[in-house]
Amino acid sequence: MSSDATAGSHGAPAPQARAAGALLLCRAEPATVAPAAQLLRERMLLTRAGSDWSVLVPEGKPWLHGGETVDTALVGWAAALAVSAPWPVLALWWDAEHSGYTLASGFRRPVGYVWLANGTPVGEDEAMRTFAARIGLDPVLDMQSLEDLTRPDSGADARARLLGLLAVLTRAGLSLPAGLTPGEPADRLREVARVQPGAEHIEWSGWRDAVRAELDIVEGGPVGPWLRGPRARCVAAAQLAVGVPLTVWGLRRRGTGWAVAGALLVVQGALGLAYDRLRAWD
Repeated sequence: MSSDATAGSHGAPAPQARAAGALLLCRAEPATVAPAAQLLRERMLLTRAGSDWSVLVPEGKPWLHGGETVDTALVGWAAALAVSAPWPVLALWWDAEHSGYTLASGFRRPVGYVWLANGTPVGEDEAMRTFAARIGLDPVLDMQSLEDLTRPDSGADARARLLGLLAVLTRAGLSLPAGLTPGEPADRLREVARVQPGAEHIEWSGWRDAVRAELDIVEGGPVGPWLRGPRARCVAAAQLAVGVPLTVWGLRRRGTGWAVAGALLVVQGALGLAYDRLRAWD
């Protein structure tokens, strides 16, 4: 959508931009989401949204400035969060003309669905099936409910479609706080999020803290034990134990390939031990 479509005749936001709102749902605890959310460099409010779920509520409205639409902003945020974290991120967004969702998970291509304001579905059915599989929903009962959202229904507008999506996700443990509802204005969502117990302000705190937060996220994932701790030190020591004699042997026998392989093992082992020690001092 062009900037002309999101601005009035005197530079003021168009009605669809003023009516826009968004929520970012993360399938992780708030304590886990907070460091990752800092990397977005956006002011947000973070609070719990059920068992193993958190919700991020944007404090700013980038879709009111620079011609960026709410769906474009949310797709970018969801993809950035999912790439830096081992849990899926679901972006819900809406404006006066349409509503939709985008699910981002790791480096896989995001999937999403869109409804017009009157509830007319304009997405692809395959997106719903992919969504259900990635979230881990029941392939029969839950999928039937999701398929209903892709069929014409004169009694369901776009807001009702998103509420139907959230109803399915309650079976996966999602429970949004009262008032954090699709279709509400962004200002209303922000005020509701602020008064939630344990709500946390997320702000950009500089690159030093961002790098530390990113390392915390990586170390908390499945590769964490191989970066720090006893297992990581054992691997690094083994690399050194193999690399040093292999390098010497390769140099003596003029085996350049073996010498290079040994040197790489030495470098990796040394970096592994240094990283573990530096992170322990941090």
